[in-house]
Amino acid sequence: MAGGSGAADLAVRRQRLRWRARRGLLENDIVLERFLDAHQESLDEQEIAGLERLLEQGDKDLFELIRGHAQLNPELDDSATRRVLAMLQET
Repeated sequence: MAGGSGAADLAVRRQRLRWRARRGLLENDIVLERFLDAHQESLDEQEIAGLERLLEQGDKDLFELIRGHAQLNPELDDSATRRVLAMLQET
């Protein structure tokens, strides 16, 4: 595998994040759009994976996590996901 393909894969994953961030709950859409506007190009591989895990949550669950009214499930609770969640909460 060529060295550049890893960077290309990250670029593709970053672009997919924007599509996946379109949610049914307007509040999530607003926060995620602002977050991606500010951080999309600087997210590293672990942070992308953390955001992908968060985006697998239902709209209400994600909203409660962002608001700080819910805790991460143990299977989601890793340093990258916590870091991304903190960044979302600051948005």
